[in-house]
This record gives sequence, C-alpha cells and structure tokens, in this order.
Amino acid sequence: MDENWQEVFSTSNSWQAEMAKQILEENEIPAVVINRKDSSYLFGEVVVYAEIKNAERAKQLLKDLQG
Repeated sequence: MDENWQEVFSTSNSWQAEMAKQILEENEIPAVVINRKDSSYLFGEVVVYAEIKNAERAKQLLKDLQG
C-alpha cells in the first residue's frame, strides 16, 4: 500500500471488511480492501485501508464493527 494509506480495520471475514469499506464510503472516506488470505488454506486477514488524513475518524467509525 502507498505510504499515504494506513490500516484501519482487519478481520478474517471478507464480508466484514466489505461492510467496513461501505461504512467508510458512506461517510465520504475513501477505502481500499486488501485480501491477505492464503487462497489454499484460507487463513490470514482481510485488511481495510484509509488515507492517513482520515485514519483516526475511520477507526472511530469502525470501532463497533470489531465487536
């Protein structure tokens, strides 16, 4: 990822990462989902990134999603 982007959310569930991205985009925060899961064994994380300038706000918006 570019140095202007920061990880704001990670999960083992692809659907949860997509939900996080949707929440951010609804709040006018551009987001990118990177799937770091191993395709053979299905372990690893799916990570959501936001621009550094929006990272703190993004984390606040997603704190309840971590559950």
